Amino acid sequence: MASNRPAPEASAPVHFGPGSRFAGTDRIDRTDNEASRDWEEWNPTAESVRPVRGKHRVAKQRNALARSSTVLGVGVIAAVGAGGIASAQDKPAVSISLPDAISDNLPDAKSLPGVGSFMSDGDKKSDETPSPLTTAGLTAADAQQGTTDSGEALRARILQQAEQQQAEADAAQKASAEKAAAENAAAAAKKQQTEAEEKAAEEKRKAREAAEAKAEKERLEKLAASFSLPTSSYTLTSTYGQTGSMWSSGQHTGLDFAAPTGTPTKAVHSGTVKSAGWSGSYGYRVVLELEDGTEIWYAHLSSMTVGAGQKVTTGETVGRVGATGNVTGPHLHLEVHTAGGSGIDPLSWLRSKGLTP
Repeated sequence: MASNRPAPEASAPVHFGPGSRFAGTDRIDRTDNEASRDWEEWNPTAESVRPVRGKHRVAKQRNALARSSTVLGVGVIAAVGAGGIASAQDKPAVSISLPDAISDNLPDAKSLPGVGSFMSDGDKKSDETPSPLTTAGLTAADAQQGTTDSGEALRARILQQAEQQQAEADAAQKASAEKAAAENAAAAAKKQQTEAEEKAAEEKRKAREAAEAKAEKERLEKLAASFSLPTSSYTLTSTYGQTGSMWSSGQHTGLDFAAPTGTPTKAVHSGTVKSAGWSGSYGYRVVLELEDGTEIWYAHLSSMTVGAGQKVTTGETVGRVGATGNVTGPHLHLEVHTAGGSGIDPLSWLRSKGLTP
């Protein structure tokens, strides 16, 4: 009957290499716990043991130390890394082989920062050679500038960034100030332009008003030359719209020129005599129709010198002042009616023609 209890192992000494962490230990004894385990017997049968077929064949174990020299070299490198560079320098050199496809593409060791000088100088040490740690983080630009310390390079880059940020802030502030100055200048120019336009508009308005006033004056002067006051040596006694019991309508409908009886009354403008005769409370009245249809009424005349249908010119006598009709004394009652028949203020109409009663 077979047993699955392992055979006792001899406490033969196990030796390790000089670089092993077990160096100095001649043997490793089994623990008492492992020796005291209870093991059961096992009897293999045909059913319990099956032939291994296909991909499940048990691979032949190979000794790790019997592999290629490449694996051995990697192990040696690991040992050097674990034990430290100091201990690795005391060991004999180990040959490491690499495939040609890899070895042909490897960079030159001398070109690596900190490594090339280390390998090229050998045991020769120089204080000027920077440590690989001090050159970490150095860029090609730093190397070109002669910087060999990463701290100094970092400090220089920080200062450069600070200067760049300050320059950008100064540029932004300058641009903002220039923009504000440009806006203020534009606002001032716009204000100045607006004031200039307003001033020009005001001057233009004044010039237009002055031109209009001059044109009106010239027009009135021209009209005054073609119009005339209805009489002379007079006194204005009653005006248009004046109220009182003396008038049947309750208010005065014309303008009264008080003058001595027999004072000539004149045509204010050229026109045609529409009617001439007695007219009740108006006494003797002459109606003169102007070219634009305006009617001028001369009332309370003592006599008339024209007849209906007769054409007269400006300043021509049409009658004489009297006191006929409903009056209290001699005067010329003058009324002005539009072409539609509405009565208007004679004083305003005479002034519109350039006359000043």
